[in-house]
Order: sequence, then C-alpha cells, then structure tokens
Amino acid sequence: MKMGRAMSKKFQLFLWFRMALQLCFMFGASSEHISFRRSLSNVQSPVTIVINQIQSSPQVVISNGIFTLTLANPGGYITGISYSGIENVLEGGNEDIDRGYFDVVFGKTFQRVHGTSFTVITRNENIVEVSFLRKWQPSDSSSVPINIDQRYIVRKGDSGFYTYVIFDRPTGFPAISVSQIRTVFKPKESLFNYMAVSDIIQRKMPEMKDRETGQPLAFPEAVLLTNPSDSQFKGEVDDKYQYSTENQYNQVNGWITADSEKPVGFWIITPSNEFRNGGPVKQDLTSHVGPICLSMFVSTHYAGKTVAIELKEGEAYKKVFGPIFIYLNSAPSKDKFKSLWTDAKQKLANEVKSWPYNFIQSKDFIPPNQRGTLSGHLQVKDGANKPQNANNAYIGLALPGPAGSWQSESKGYQFWIRSDQNGNFLINNIVPGTYNLFAWVPGYIGDYIYKDQITIKPGSKINLNSLVYNPPRNGPTLWEIGIPDRSAGEFYVPNPYPNLINKLYVNDNKDRYRQYGIWNRYTDLYPKTDLVYKVGVNDWKKDWFFAHVPRIVGNKTFQATTWSVVFKLDSVVRGNYTLQLALASASNAEVQVWFNKVSANPFFTTKRIGDDNAVPRHGIHGLYWLFTIEVPSINLVKGINTVYLRQPRFQSLFQAVLYDYIRLESPPTTLNV
Repeated sequence: MKMGRAMSKKFQLFLWFRMALQLCFMFGASSEHISFRRSLSNVQSPVTIVINQIQSSPQVVISNGIFTLTLANPGGYITGISYSGIENVLEGGNEDIDRGYFDVVFGKTFQRVHGTSFTVITRNENIVEVSFLRKWQPSDSSSVPINIDQRYIVRKGDSGFYTYVIFDRPTGFPAISVSQIRTVFKPKESLFNYMAVSDIIQRKMPEMKDRETGQPLAFPEAVLLTNPSDSQFKGEVDDKYQYSTENQYNQVNGWITADSEKPVGFWIITPSNEFRNGGPVKQDLTSHVGPICLSMFVSTHYAGKTVAIELKEGEAYKKVFGPIFIYLNSAPSKDKFKSLWTDAKQKLANEVKSWPYNFIQSKDFIPPNQRGTLSGHLQVKDGANKPQNANNAYIGLALPGPAGSWQSESKGYQFWIRSDQNGNFLINNIVPGTYNLFAWVPGYIGDYIYKDQITIKPGSKINLNSLVYNPPRNGPTLWEIGIPDRSAGEFYVPNPYPNLINKLYVNDNKDRYRQYGIWNRYTDLYPKTDLVYKVGVNDWKKDWFFAHVPRIVGNKTFQATTWSVVFKLDSVVRGNYTLQLALASASNAEVQVWFNKVSANPFFTTKRIGDDNAVPRHGIHGLYWLFTIEVPSINLVKGINTVYLRQPRFQSLFQAVLYDYIRLESPPTTLNV
C-alpha cells in the first residue's frame, strides 16, 4: 500500500508537470506542431506506470510526458488516451470495451479478446512493455481456442505507443477456422471529422448518426445519406468499402480534428506487411465513418473463405501480429490541419527504416540480427522472345505451396518486394523458416515459383543469382483484350448515377470504380442484348465493361449474360489454338466458353468459383485465376469467328467476374488446313 501511494503521488506530480508544459505551449512556446512534440521529448520525461487496483475499474496507466495510455486490467482493452489537452482522444461515450480493442472472428463467432492476467514485462525510465494474456480453457466453447497475448509498449520521447498480439496454440486444441483478426480504435466523435487513407483518399466525413437516418442500399454496408447533420453530405453514398486499399499501400490511415483550433491527428502506422494475410495486393478495410480506425491483420475481404486460417484438430500454431504504431500529432492552428497527414507519412518512413524493431521483449518476435536475406535476378522469357529483365516484378516468400498459393495463404509470414528495372531483387529481414519463392510480373500472365524450397536461417544471406520465368504460352498472339496486371482497372468503368455518388471520386477517373451502383450501368448500356466486342474495331478501354454481371430484368430479377468476341482468321492452322483466360475476380460465378456456336454443353467451363465480393465492395480485383484452354482447329473457321463468354449464375446481381486479360494464340505450327 505504501508503494502504491508513493507511485500515485509520483504520477500526480508528473501529470502536473505535463500540464504545465502544455500551458506554456498555449502561450507561445511553439509555432509548429512537430516542435511541440519534440520539446516535450527534449525534457526527457521518464516513462511511468501506475497499476490502479480500484475495485470497480482496475486500470494500468502508462505515460511518458507526451501522452497517457489507460488500459483495463486485466482485460487489456484501451479505455483512454490523453494527449495535447484532450482528456480522451477515444470516444468516452462508448462503453469501456468499445473504444480501443482487439477482436477475432472464428467460425460464425465474433469475439472481443480480453486478457485474464496482467504482467509487466519491462519497466524502466526508457520503456514500459506490458502483457494482457488470455489462455484458452477447454470448458470455454465460446472462445477462440488459441492463447492470445496482447502487448503494449510505451517509450520515452515517442508521441504514441506500439501494440502487437501473439497467437500461441499448442498441440491438442480443437480444429478452428479464423476469418478475421484486427485491432479497432474509435476516436472521439465530436472532434475527429477528417479522414485520410492516402494522398488522394482523404476528406471530411459524415457522422455515424447520418447513416442511421439514411436509406439502406442493395449491399448492407452502403447507405444513401438523406438527412445528414451537415447538408454537404446530402445525396451521397457512404460505404466503408469505398476506402479499402491493398496491403502494399495500407501503411498509414487515421483521423484529424480538422475544426479544432489546434488540430490533433490519430494514426495507425503499419511498418511491415509480413504478418498480414494474402500478400501485397490483398485488399482490406482502413478507416471509415464512426469515426473508426482499423488495423486488419487477417480477413476474408476481397478473397472469401479460401483465405481463412484453417487449423486442424491438434495442430500447433504460433505467430506474432505486429507491432503496429499508434501515432498522435498536433498542429498549431486550424489552417495547418493537413500538415498532420504529411507528418504522419514522415513518421511512417521513419518506422519503416527501424523495422524490425530491436526493443520488442517477446522471444517470439524475431529481432533484426536473427533474420536472413535473399537476393537474385529475375528475367522473363515469353515464348520465342529473348529474355527480358523482370521490371518491377512482385517477388516474395511465403509458406510452401503450389504456384500462386501465396494469395490465399494466411498462416505464416510473407515477405515481398518489387524488383528494380533490371530485375534485381533483395528481400531483407526474413524470419527464419522454410518458404517457396513466388513471383508475378505485370505484363505477363501466370505465376512463377522457384523449383526448390528455401530455408532461411538466422543471419543467412542467400543469393539465387539468375532466375528465368517462362509464362504460359503455346503459340503466337492472334489478339488480346486488356493488360495482364491482375486488375480490371483498364476496362470501361462508367460514370456513377448522379444520385448515388461519393464526391471524393467524382473527378477521379482512376478510382471511379469505387462509386456505388456502377454495376447497374451494364443493364442501362445493354438492356436487351449483350456486349459484342469486335477485335480490331473496338477499344477495350472504352467498349469492354469492367464487370461481367447479370442483367436486371425486373424488381430483384436477374438474367444470365453472354458476351461475344468477334474476330477474323485469314486462314486456320492445323493443331491446337489456345485461349488464355485470366480473371481478376470471381464471386460465386462461372465462365462458360463456346466457339462459333452456343449449345447445351459449353466447350469449357470454369465451374462455380470465387467468393471475392469484389464488385459490391468497390474492388477492381480479388483473387487471380488463370485458365489455359486448348482449342482444336476444327472449332474455328476461315473468316469470321466468335468466342462466347457466358456468366450463367444470376441468383444475385453480384455473382460476377472481372476479367484481367484474354488472349488467343495460334498453334505453334504454320501448316494451313
């Protein structure tokens, strides 16, 4: 008790000192927001921790003179963050468990994970790391059968804190499917009104209550704002999926108190994607109306259940998710609020340089001196062409599996980089383990996989020297539609309906696909007959609709659609032609293919594939599919030919495919029929 009172007095003195510093600043101690942060750092205030055993609300309070972090004990969820004169930057009107928390979805169960035991891992004037552990009990069938350890780190001089989670599952646990793992923050609603996800995707946002009074649309997350508190949002569609982004770009997102006299920013910074699922182009949520700020570690968004973590009965599993950095910054005046985004990006750059961190106390987080590197040089040899350097290729390590398996892999770590213009690559900071080396090259179809598995040991430096990728090809190109880049973004994306817009994307042709309802434009353009594309006449940038969707024929009634590709052959060569059919997404859909005549049985079918939901979630791609279809020359004729592409499933408007690239190749011979 004496020690507790002593700590309490010390903490009170510290808070008084911090308040005095803030008052000094209010009266002219600084003209720039970064100066405020740095001046506090220069004071070299020690990191303090107070373990408050108040019976009604036991807490752990950690402070470093810049901010104060309050955690429930032993639950581990965040009840408060005090910063820059704001008593709590999180929504104090929410229940304690609904401000900053960690959650998991397994099977059909959503669970906010709360610790059951608290431990101080490290405590000194420079750093405090604490642990909130929840061990699974066989008697608790409602909890995910994994031991989960939530960690928080506060360091001297940092304007923010680190958090990470350790999953530890020994042998003997029951089978489980985990479809979502994330950390959630809910900043104060009355203050945070400006959201930033990228240099382009940032704006003032409507409020949660505006959604509650709005009109629900065809997809449950989308709401038409009919009576918003701020009239500027009237007639807009709000949908959290309109702000999704790929893992490779999802590194910093957050909110700003743009209307405050001295604006404050709240940011989630993710310095590495190694612990996220699905690879670099996997898409996921960021921030959205609430205000809500997310760090998604694992999800099935834009991919479906195939990317869930499937753990068999008795299977052991261990992985560290994070650390991520929760960053707080402030600006000296209202007109400077956008500088907080610039500053957050600079902080991200600094965190990336520091990765992997050397101050993490868990033995399960591998420090930099125990990691390895892998280097090499990748070329592409496409058919009879000379090898070309794989410029800007995606090259990465993931758990062993067949070519392309990385995009649905969620259990292990992944390490990805882009090659330089000469095809050279260097992957640093690889966690020891056994991997396959995967790659794919924009401009070429298919997936590369290195012939042997690669074992990374602590400190190892492996050079694979020169590698050659031979993308699928059986003969010369006769015609092609699109660009093989695993996206439908190059195709025709129509203008949105004027009464169903998000103003952020009105003048943004690149992101026009994020607008709500553009899939309905197919019926407007083709009310009775389907798309016909004439090779050599039409332009796929203008004439190939971005999504192969059903036609709307009545109130919630849909119809299968059949697209046609018309082309001319001056002669038919004996042998097998090849149709390379690459899909950028599929959602409980199917592509049936015929040549020159539609009959009861298709020449080829993909069968029912995919669970991406990319179309209603405003994605221009999901999982990648490649089908190499051999076509005997007997199926083609001299003169005009037609390839029919039918999507026969129409129970839902969103049963759709997005094409990436289509190519017809002639046989490798030159004998005429």
